[in-house]
Amino acid sequence: MVSIAYMVAGMSSRFGGKIKQFAKVGPNGETLIEVSIKQAISAGFDKIIFIVGEKTETPFKEMFGNSYNEVPIAYAKQNFDPKVRDKPWGTCDALVSAKDIINENFVVCNGDDIYGENAFRTAHDFLTKNNGGVAIGYKLKNIIPDKGSVNRGLFGTDKDGNVISIEEIFDITKENFKEKNLTENSLCSMNLFGLPKEVLPDLETILKEFKEKNKEDKKAECLLPNNLGTLIKENKLQIKLLETNDKWFGVTNPEDEEIIKNKLKQSAQH
Repeated sequence: MVSIAYMVAGMSSRFGGKIKQFAKVGPNGETLIEVSIKQAISAGFDKIIFIVGEKTETPFKEMFGNSYNEVPIAYAKQNFDPKVRDKPWGTCDALVSAKDIINENFVVCNGDDIYGENAFRTAHDFLTKNNGGVAIGYKLKNIIPDKGSVNRGLFGTDKDGNVISIEEIFDITKENFKEKNLTENSLCSMNLFGLPKEVLPDLETILKEFKEKNKEDKKAECLLPNNLGTLIKENKLQIKLLETNDKWFGVTNPEDEEIIKNKLKQSAQH
């Protein structure tokens, strides 16, 4: 059994206070999260986990209830005190929030991204047949916007394709990626990881240490790729990097809704 955990706690202020995962981008009016779930179900996942927040808990429970197309759904809540902090503690905190309901190997991903059925299937099948974890890598040339810059976690691997580092590179554009010693075929992370359930206690330990170290910082975030990189360096986790040819689509701003809608239509036609 393999579950998929969606991180859907956050609501982007750039999306006008609306729940961006509910943006209707599918060819038949499906919401963004529904498009992703359908891909996951087709790939074989047995259970869906939503890691919700204060503002997304009720809407998600009202929309999905306890199952989707007969696949069971469980909920975990990422909490934070807005009187003490400006934002939640990040993606590692989101995942650790679900530790009590994750009883099997799992894939964790963003709830406002569309990854592709083959990407999900690759991660799912790896976890059913292998020990350790898996990271799905997207070619840099396919995820740099035509305008503007992005931050991406770039993978370093050994000769066998095992991840040895995950380095966050900032302000990447189509014009400057060569200056940053990157190539079009460099594989980067889009926060899609398949992990053994045994990794959760180690991530919880890292999170506790991070919170204590940054207790005075209202914006510090404990980011999952960084922490996985730490566990790899400490020989507590092995992650195989596998490339996908699927197209990645992300929604951040309101204008992205129409862009993704058109891209999904084009993909369906091919």
